[in-house]
Amino acid sequence: MSQIDIVIVNWNSGELLANCLESIRRHGVAEVARVIVVDNASSDASVAGVVDLFDLPIEIIKNNENQGFARACNKGASLGKAPYILFLNPDTVLFKETLSNAIIFMEQESNQQVGICGVQLVNEIGEVSRTCARFPTPGIFYSKMFGLNRLFPTLFPSHHMTEWDHMNSQSVDHVMGAFFLVRRYLFETINGFDERFFVYLEDVDLSLRAHQAGWRSYYLADTQAYHKGGGTSEQVKATRMFYSLRSRILYGYKHFSWCSATALMMGTLVLEPVARCALAIFNKSYLQVKETFHGYSMLWRALPRLLFFILNGSRQ
Repeated sequence: MSQIDIVIVNWNSGELLANCLESIRRHGVAEVARVIVVDNASSDASVAGVVDLFDLPIEIIKNNENQGFARACNKGASLGKAPYILFLNPDTVLFKETLSNAIIFMEQESNQQVGICGVQLVNEIGEVSRTCARFPTPGIFYSKMFGLNRLFPTLFPSHHMTEWDHMNSQSVDHVMGAFFLVRRYLFETINGFDERFFVYLEDVDLSLRAHQAGWRSYYLADTQAYHKGGGTSEQVKATRMFYSLRSRILYGYKHFSWCSATALMMGTLVLEPVARCALAIFNKSYLQVKETFHGYSMLWRALPRLLFFILNGSRQ
């Protein structure tokens, strides 16, 4: 059986990282060539002593600043040589046959065009999370912008495949990045994650580029892992909003027509904050109004640099 390199990007994940590493030690040592933990300048003690605590072929990279998820993943992946790379969130826990089943599936001759594989993710009470997604279109982003996907879900389907119970295995557009198993050959051929995406949509972008190169993504329902969900991003809601909106604009200019992308950007910058604030006021959530103002002020300040990335096609 081929081995894998596991890349974990850590940012203030606390004991979640220790639990994740312990699950790898218990259930995945035979399949793992190397575990690379890339710490994005955490302010907690989540990486302290992990080399001594776990009997794993582990390497810790400590960044002096938060370099973002995409760049950290690329840095971690570059240190391995195994034929598979598993990008694993620190708020996940592997079960007994999670890794072996996924590798066996990828090694089957009939699955040689499967470039990316995800597994069924469950929460703390065993409920199956609906984690697969469609490739976003301008219409999907517009409907989300105005909440139409929530008001009329049958007419305006979400980017996330929430209407499907995720109880059967099948090819999909995209599997969630919490457990993102990629063939190294594919990853290196398409130059890894686009580092302009600091966080959010970088995995969707990679899935789309893999699809365009002739590869498939597959959701494996008969293999499970635990995923807490939310993770450390729960800590900073306004910042999370900023990066989500920033990535949306970047994704639009990368994959949509110029007209569609510009309309999406203007809607994001001008119309959506009004809709968000109106909904927050209606719900008497003045904290949400404050977070919206904070998130959008960050977006407006970052706009010149974002446009520079878009116009110059920089991966930095």
